[in-house]
Amino acid sequence: MRAMILSRIAPMTEAGAPLEAAELPVPEPAPGYLLLRVAACGVCHTELDEIEGRTPPSLLPVVPGHQVVGRVERLGAGVTGISPGARVGVAWIFSACGSCEQCLSGNENLCPDFRATGRDAHGGYAEYMTVPAPFIHTLPPLFADTQAAPLLCAGAVGYRSLRLTGLRNGETLGLFGFGASAHLVLQMARHQFPATPVFVFAREETERDFARELGAAWTGPIGAIPPASIRACIDTTPAWTPVLAALETLMPGGRLVINAIRKESRDQQALLTLDYPKHLWMEKEIKSVANVTRRDVREFLTLAASIPLLPEVEEYPLADANRALVALKGQRIRGAKVLRIP
Repeated sequence: MRAMILSRIAPMTEAGAPLEAAELPVPEPAPGYLLLRVAACGVCHTELDEIEGRTPPSLLPVVPGHQVVGRVERLGAGVTGISPGARVGVAWIFSACGSCEQCLSGNENLCPDFRATGRDAHGGYAEYMTVPAPFIHTLPPLFADTQAAPLLCAGAVGYRSLRLTGLRNGETLGLFGFGASAHLVLQMARHQFPATPVFVFAREETERDFARELGAAWTGPIGAIPPASIRACIDTTPAWTPVLAALETLMPGGRLVINAIRKESRDQQALLTLDYPKHLWMEKEIKSVANVTRRDVREFLTLAASIPLLPEVEEYPLADANRALVALKGQRIRGAKVLRIP
């Protein structure tokens, strides 16, 4: 089978793209697993973090990709309740132990044995992959393959982020960064909280234009002064500077939710400007988002179908995975980038 593999940690640049095309054997599904024929796989900023070593894979070489849509090709021993040909999705959560305190309390995203698709197990930048049967997700027929792919991570983690804000209808929401996840959060927020004004802070004017098209009440660059204080913010950027900007805009008792698996060290100097009275005083809160649960993915897919929430996507062939990642790193973003794997 064709696949794009990561064999070494390296900078993602146009001149030195780290992912390599390879021909690999089609994997055999172990007991409790199934074999999936991949049709599409979303491209996520987390892949950049893996490739460049901020959240390095636990095995090398590895096939990246954790927003996977495909058809069930073959069942491993003991798998029931699903038939070959069924269309399913695979998200960031590849597996969890199911028996620890975190799993039993519904927080399998915090399981010490949490395994991530495309980081701790081979993912969807390939024609086939295997996955534990309990960790697949049935996809609403409304969505095309390439539309469904970004819902499995950008959408699901955005859903979790919005829930963790504790936002109530009519309270102001701020979005810092406007890529694959934030453009879905904006549409979710407008559906769930119709009286809530959404302010979008983004570096590029094209991103701010896109946010206004989707119904943002106001847009501005990172660091701009919004027309009102903000009750809750979600930061989806890889940098530290937006964190300080978000904290400065929060009203007393407001909450910032950071939806990023890592922050880039090149911007670490910004933390030295943290000012307690300006950024944290008056009971402001900071909460991070760590992974997703299966419940997050499934609840979000149901919500997305009911809205309906159709992500804007830019398609690339599998062989152009490096080009898609370079564009993502360069913040050339409108919606989500998806690899199509015929």
